[in-house]
Amino acid sequence: MAIVHVTADNFETEVMQSDKTVLIDFWAAWCGPCRMLAPVIDQLAEELEDVKVCKVDVDSEPNLAARFKVMSIPTLVVMKDGQTVDSSLGVQSKATILKMLGK
Repeated sequence: MAIVHVTADNFETEVMQSDKTVLIDFWAAWCGPCRMLAPVIDQLAEELEDVKVCKVDVDSEPNLAARFKVMSIPTLVVMKDGQTVDSSLGVQSKATILKMLGK
C-alpha cells in the first residue's frame, strides 16, 4: 500500500475515518533521524496490507504536529478508530514498530 501524505485538508478522511490501523510518521526533510527511519516506513507500507501508513511533514503542517504534541521528530503515532493507541519518539526498529502495531 502506498504511503499517504497527510495534510490538514485530508487528515479527517485519511486518519480519523480510516477503517484500518493508521501509522503516522511525523517528519521533516532536514531531519537526519527521519531520513534514517524512512526506509523502514517505506518497507512497512509495502508489506502491511491492513495498516495505512501516513506521513506528516511538520514544517508544512505545524497544526497537526501541535495537535499530537510533537516536540521532537521523528515521532510515530498509531491510531485505531480515531484514537491514539501508541506512540514513540526517535528512530525505531522495524520489530519495535510492528510491536506497536500489534503484529
